[in-house]
Amino acid sequence: MNRTFRFAPGFLTLLLPAMCASGVARAADGPVPVRLARAGEGWQLLRDGKPYQIRGAGGSGPLDRLKAAGGNSIRTWDSKGIRQRLDEAQRLDMTVTVGVWLGHERHGFDYNNAEMVARQAEEVRKAVLEFKDHPAVLLWGIGNEMEGDGNNAAVWSAVNNLAAMVKRLDPNHPVMTVIAEVGGAKVKNLHALCPDIDIVGLNSYAGAPSLAKRYREAGGTKPYIVTEFGPPGTWEVGKTSWGAPIEPTSTEKAASYRRAWEEAVAKSPLCLGGYAFTWGWKQEATATWFGMLLPDGRKTGAVDAMTEAWTDMPPQNPCPVIRSMKLESPEKNPPGATVRVSLETANPAGGPLKVDWVVQAEAQQYGQGGDAEAAPPILRDVIVRSDDHGAEVKLPADGGGYRIYAYVRNSADGAAVANVPVFVDAPIKVAAAAQAKLPLMVAGEEMAAPAFVPTGWMGNIKAIKLDEKCAVQPHSGKTCIRIDYTATAEWGGVVWQSPPNDWGDKPGGWNLTGAKRLTFWARGERGGEVVSFQLGLLGADKKFHDSASGSLPNVKLTRDWKMYEISLAGKDLSRIKTGFAWTVAGQSAPVTFYLDDIRYEP
Repeated sequence: MNRTFRFAPGFLTLLLPAMCASGVARAADGPVPVRLARAGEGWQLLRDGKPYQIRGAGGSGPLDRLKAAGGNSIRTWDSKGIRQRLDEAQRLDMTVTVGVWLGHERHGFDYNNAEMVARQAEEVRKAVLEFKDHPAVLLWGIGNEMEGDGNNAAVWSAVNNLAAMVKRLDPNHPVMTVIAEVGGAKVKNLHALCPDIDIVGLNSYAGAPSLAKRYREAGGTKPYIVTEFGPPGTWEVGKTSWGAPIEPTSTEKAASYRRAWEEAVAKSPLCLGGYAFTWGWKQEATATWFGMLLPDGRKTGAVDAMTEAWTDMPPQNPCPVIRSMKLESPEKNPPGATVRVSLETANPAGGPLKVDWVVQAEAQQYGQGGDAEAAPPILRDVIVRSDDHGAEVKLPADGGGYRIYAYVRNSADGAAVANVPVFVDAPIKVAAAAQAKLPLMVAGEEMAAPAFVPTGWMGNIKAIKLDEKCAVQPHSGKTCIRIDYTATAEWGGVVWQSPPNDWGDKPGGWNLTGAKRLTFWARGERGGEVVSFQLGLLGADKKFHDSASGSLPNVKLTRDWKMYEISLAGKDLSRIKTGFAWTVAGQSAPVTFYLDDIRYEP
């Protein structure tokens, strides 16, 4: 029901002081205490002494719209740059679970490296001290899916030490850590090795309806929050004959959100609430798999489902419904073939619907654990005919997978979306690398997001230690990269890769055309350390190889920072997948050196 209130002139002037005196505006004065309390056989959060169920989402979408949908909280995965988000949440009387990112072993973080663990603890300490007194803070989320298979005790030890530190620094807010599902010994090890963790965050998708039961069976007794839930993931659905995941329609996804909330949150006394994924839009496997909103800001059925779950009221202006979308032609077709797709929709809000048809190439690689992905290209001039009930598409000459999308919109702000995959049975053309904006940072504090990731460890990797947040005399900013090669023989090295962990089997990389040189700053701990530097390590024997290479062998470092460069003049830079690398041979003693401000310059 839509209720509109009007106030007489001057009424708010009289009312606001009374509101402040009664405590409504108390949040502006400092932290709002949050604690856990027993509630029968379960738990509940008490915020400022009052029961508080988390009705939230994670993502970067607009908070005012989340509030209008009945949400009261937002989750972040990292604490960097969240001041504005916290302030906006406070203004809207919402809360924030502040995530503090912890390193992943698959990204090269070593929880057995005391220096790396100490540097990470310092970053956590700084984040807590910066935000602990903000009135919008609800609790701390220390790490997200950093546990791997859950069997490395060093990870749990670091997590528990961080939790204990956070609680000493901030007694007003509970501490949570977030794991991916409950398989293996994750829950058991977390409970045994992390006594200072108050709350367990659980990311679960297709398994969310059975999560409460499986958590208890795994030994879970701590209160939990469903920190990510939504549609089945790409790893949980059926596949086409060529291996492409089949995406549910937005209408089917809405039912997944609703069931996850009802079963994993509403029925479990151990559950404190949940965060739907994702409030906004992102490219992950497809253009639409996880977004609750479309790129133009329109809501999908997932928002309606959560609005009803959170408010016990049906949504205003409900989204269109997709009853079916079918490929009426074979899944595999020759180049240039025309295929037909049928679509059946309904509009619960009444009125006409508008359908837009889009054809997009299939992603040639899927990210892992939510890693950033490049959006595949949209095909132009391939739609032969289309209306609100279907479309005919002339397939391109290039082989490989494609998706035909139907975006259905009503006259308000609602939308529905579905797609069907189709395959062109012809040689697959290697997709062009994304054009980089120059200068491109490989490493350094000016970098907004990593273009290359140091995941390619080579040689005697047990002797390699790499700290990307070393605060010892950086060349610029507050941190640099410290590398230790602790062996006195053999050799070791690390490659900055795009995509991570790839040695030429996946597409990716960057088109660096226009770059004239690769520059970097380096220094040795003592001076005299000999290090070789390279780019473009993947040869033509690899399906997805580097288009050029370059090297600076056997550089003798000094104790002072010095800039080095590798000339790129005359090189084909259309696909650089291994953007930077160093190698060290055993030098009869351990080697320590530092890197900073690695960039491709025009």
